[in-house]
Amino acid sequence: MKLQVIPVTEYRQNCAVLWCEATREAAVVDPGGEIDKILELVADEGLHLTRILLTHARADHAAATAALVRRCRLQVAGPHPDDLFWIRRLPADAAAMGLPVADMFTPDRWLGQGDTLDLGELTIEVRHCPGHTPGHVVFFNRAGRIALVGDVLFKGSIGRTDLPGGDRAQLIRSIRENLFPLGDDMRFLPGHGPMSTFGEERRSNLFVADRLFA
Repeated sequence: MKLQVIPVTEYRQNCAVLWCEATREAAVVDPGGEIDKILELVADEGLHLTRILLTHARADHAAATAALVRRCRLQVAGPHPDDLFWIRRLPADAAAMGLPVADMFTPDRWLGQGDTLDLGELTIEVRHCPGHTPGHVVFFNRAGRIALVGDVLFKGSIGRTDLPGGDRAQLIRSIRENLFPLGDDMRFLPGHGPMSTFGEERRSNLFVADRLFA
């Protein structure tokens, strides 16, 4: 699996394009904005973009979804149905955050714990990880040892839980019980900031390190 990170909007949200090297089939994960930048990468790499994957529906991660669907006729997978209220808030939230006009949309497929998606010859697995938002999901490729975790976990930190539907205890359970068991060597791309590994966060993260739960 190949992955290219494209920071978008003033929030420097880690939008990502991932693709199967054998088939060149690609998906864009969390298109928060700057569609032209995303499509320039797709064209430069000679990719066949087929779908959008959404970890959650906060505006900085999903504001460009409807526009990208209209432009490229893509399928939308995710998030979990518990984020429907965030999709309904998109127009107002995008305006409040200073993002371009954002329209609501209906995913072609809602996702939940244990679901899988095919991308060319790749298998993308899904974990439902609520706490930042109720319908937050995480995508990972077991063979490639990489996860896209949105705003659940960051290098040295965790997602905020003061938003509607946020729950700190639930978020910590999602990380420790649903992500860390995937393996210390699993690299992850957060919604903002640099990559890390689950092993590093188990050792040093000030919120979810193993020593805090011994």
